[in-house]
Amino acid sequence: MKVFKRNAVIITVLLFVGAAVYLNWAYGRQQEDSQVSAGGQNAQQAVSSGNEEGASGESAGLFYEAGTDAETSGGTQGAADMAGYFDQVRLNRRQARDEATATLSTISETAGASQEAIDAALAQMMQLAGWTAQEAELESLITAKGFANCVVFIAEDGVTVTVSVDAEGLSTAGAAKITDIVTEETGCTASDIKIIEIK
Repeated sequence: MKVFKRNAVIITVLLFVGAAVYLNWAYGRQQEDSQVSAGGQNAQQAVSSGNEEGASGESAGLFYEAGTDAETSGGTQGAADMAGYFDQVRLNRRQARDEATATLSTISETAGASQEAIDAALAQMMQLAGWTAQEAELESLITAKGFANCVVFIAEDGVTVTVSVDAEGLSTAGAAKITDIVTEETGCTASDIKIIEIK
């Protein structure tokens, strides 16, 4: 009975680790947004990925947040501040992943843990490592398409891309380029992708 209770606790922790990673990331991003946001208009808009760029051809389903202005008290923030913002978001992501990996590692090394719990913990650790590698690859591919900076976050429920754009915002063609890259590299659909603009 004692072993059963311990295994039940381990399995419960496993179920919530994924959610904890995402919530940690989302909270960190929200904190950063509150520091750089100047009350810009944040309206979610549906963007069709079937456009002149020859995107994946899926209809409306890709969502992005438009009009988020990253400003300081002296006006629109410069390139250095923008780079610092994205560096901080990447740091938040890494810290969230490190915490989740440490928790999973502890579970996998717990004395008396069932083989199922150990295997599940190891599988999630491998998944997190795979996501981290994919995120770095996607960021490289997206910036290679002409975007100044971006951060990608992969989770069970989809992919979030935070991208730096100019004052005019993200065009439909630009959104389609990002969508094509993400769908091709991850196999997810356009409806699983969220793009957030940072000006």
